[in-house]
Amino acid sequence: MGGMIDIETLEKDGKFAAYRAEPEGGAKAAVIVIQEIFGVNAGIRRKCDRLAEEGYLALAPDLFWRLEPGVELDPDIPEQFQKALELMGKFDQDRGVRDIEAAIHAAQAAIDGNKVGCVGYCLGGRLAFMTACRTDIHASVGYYGVGIDNLLREKHAIAHPVLLHIPTADHFVDAEAQKAMHEGLDDHPKVTLYDYEGLDHGFATEFGERRDEEGATLADRRTSEFFAEHLG
Repeated sequence: MGGMIDIETLEKDGKFAAYRAEPEGGAKAAVIVIQEIFGVNAGIRRKCDRLAEEGYLALAPDLFWRLEPGVELDPDIPEQFQKALELMGKFDQDRGVRDIEAAIHAAQAAIDGNKVGCVGYCLGGRLAFMTACRTDIHASVGYYGVGIDNLLREKHAIAHPVLLHIPTADHFVDAEAQKAMHEGLDDHPKVTLYDYEGLDHGFATEFGERRDEEGATLADRRTSEFFAEHLG
């Protein structure tokens, strides 16, 4: 169902890899899947495959390509988790959003201009919010996005629907940050926030120790319904 492709940067000065999964018989819309700090690993590829099963073209760009192309890390292995944090520290998020925009253009070309959404996890949840603010993406979903409370100054630029999943026991997003997100976004006409009581960061991962089956199932159902409404 899936395989790797190359996408050209907006500046036409380089190419980066992306995992691509598409349904049989053509896609009704496309979704950009935005990685965690662990790269386009097996879990992110599985997210793409699931979206393809729902009828979407799914693209997961390798956003760390300027630092280390093709990195795949396992969050349950301490050394690899530490490496992921180091890559995160070096990552240029503004350029990352530009690469996401290039992936949006590639997706639009592949589906004859139909709608494109995005879904991101962890770092990707933050980037999904930035993408909603800075591009013409049609629908954006962020799972446990880190530091969104520091991006609220950009919320006026959100033109299309945004859905954010917020685990209340997220050890990377404290209660104060969650409070700021609610105070800044609850009354925004384009933004919906869902809290997941007692759940921690990474609860919707496809594989590994962080997954909470009940929470992941609920959040993913809400995401599916959101995309069906806004991309279908």
